[in-house]
Amino acid sequence: MNPVIRLAPVVSASRFGAYRELTIEAPEMAAGARPGQFLNICIQPGGAHLLRRPFSIARADRDGGTVSIVFDPIGLGTQWLGAREKADIVDVVGPLGHGFDVTADPGVDLLVGGGYGTAALAFLAAELEARGGEVHAIVGARSRARLYEDTILDESCASIAVVTDDGTAGVQGLVTDPMPEMIKRFAPRVVFGCGPMPMLRATAAVAADAGVPSQLAVEEFMACGVGVCWTCILPVRANGSLKHLRSCTDGPVFDGEAIAWA
Repeated sequence: MNPVIRLAPVVSASRFGAYRELTIEAPEMAAGARPGQFLNICIQPGGAHLLRRPFSIARADRDGGTVSIVFDPIGLGTQWLGAREKADIVDVVGPLGHGFDVTADPGVDLLVGGGYGTAALAFLAAELEARGGEVHAIVGARSRARLYEDTILDESCASIAVVTDDGTAGVQGLVTDPMPEMIKRFAPRVVFGCGPMPMLRATAAVAADAGVPSQLAVEEFMACGVGVCWTCILPVRANGSLKHLRSCTDGPVFDGEAIAWA
């Protein structure tokens, strides 16, 4: 569907550990949203933030007509967004970008999420499970406080491995550490990932070593979100040549093996 521009009322605002979840009323966006896509939100209209900010869609309630995002309020812009309350109005454009490809017949899939990037994978897990697939997940973060936990993810996944850098939740290590064993055990057809770029690079490498394709939602700075400014280019190999593609319109989901990682 074509993106929609909407002044959307906030339906709910809540905490998810260190993160914030904002749910807005946007029936057209909810109807067309797909896992891996994002919303572009105007931060503090009339203030110092001239550019919209991209936020991955964490869930879309098509029956209720709402869309949710999850984010870390670490800067002035996201802190302003985190202070929004029920009935406040948010200026939003979406859904934008190309999301995860889930058109293949249902099968076994592995999801790898880092920090609040796991939120976008909860949306994906629900879609895959609803299509009759078997979903397994690895979720990681620096600590328990920064781990994203969601009942939708719990209900959609056959198994979930938890990893934290400091060992305060699950096992201590990197989120990619359990990947070889889980790939060997479950034989997934695809590895889906969302999180920080270093994590995605490692995820792509482990999946490639195991001979499993990967689809990764990248985190690149997006100034416009609609492909005009070319600030979010990503080097991608295609047909024997290197191309610079726009993360906002050609992505944000890319074939992990095709990305020319820096």
